[in-house]
Amino acid sequence: MSNRVVCREASHAGSWYSASGSQLNAQLEGWLSQAQSTIRPARAIIAPHAGYTYCGACAAHAYKQVDPSVTRRVFILGPSHHVPLSRCALSPADVYRTPLYDLRIDQKVYADLWKTGLFERMSLQTDEDEHSIEMHLPYTAKAMESHKDEFSIVPVLVGALSESKEQEYGRLLSKYLADPTNLFIISSDFCHWGQRFRYTYYDESQGEIYRSIEHLDKMGMGIIEQLDPISFTNYLKKYRNTICGRHPIGVLLNAVAELRKSGLEMNFSFLNYAQSSQCRNWQDSSVSYAAGALIVH
Repeated sequence: MSNRVVCREASHAGSWYSASGSQLNAQLEGWLSQAQSTIRPARAIIAPHAGYTYCGACAAHAYKQVDPSVTRRVFILGPSHHVPLSRCALSPADVYRTPLYDLRIDQKVYADLWKTGLFERMSLQTDEDEHSIEMHLPYTAKAMESHKDEFSIVPVLVGALSESKEQEYGRLLSKYLADPTNLFIISSDFCHWGQRFRYTYYDESQGEIYRSIEHLDKMGMGIIEQLDPISFTNYLKKYRNTICGRHPIGVLLNAVAELRKSGLEMNFSFLNYAQSSQCRNWQDSSVSYAAGALIVH
């Protein structure tokens, strides 16, 4: 057995976000300074994973709700964009690098998750190719910087889960969500609209195409705020909205449903919504972003 520390490099630094720690730090501070801290401390957040020039400002509204003084473990659930995966996968790494500072994976929680037999191991190559978890690492590092030696991360790559698997993983992770020292980050963009995404749903009664997209997204966001996994699944079946983190969101909603059975009261609120551009004709395309937070009463 080798004791070599396996590091996942910040593979999207220099393209999706700045590779310069000082520049990145200044950008994150700028975006966070524009957001209000209204529903702290968050137990879970939903935030986008696009390049920071597109969604950095939106994501700040979710990260502003994180309380580093209570958070000791950060679960990051991101969808798989590049490899077919029908279950969830864990990283082979020990450390995730960021331009700010390195984040340590919680190997004790990983060992507990391995024991369930429900997880696959992704390759380091798959891990470094995927952006859905990485795009949350600099923001996590920034939000937690005042306690940077006192927390660990639990990255989970979420596959194209069936409804029953979303329930199974939700039940499994609900005990971690119940712990106030844990924070769950759910990585998702919202509607990917346009011919390049093979999705061009348009409700003309809403006016311009971008208004129709916003109406569709906000319908889904309203259902997420109700914390009802079945309604969310039905919405996706009806409209096929291209919410890329629908499975991580489904796992969260099922975890919440499990905890609500035992009488835990929770509220989810979206705090910001944005689009990469305003679509007005069929040649246009856009991606939507939303940021929100879950609090436990």
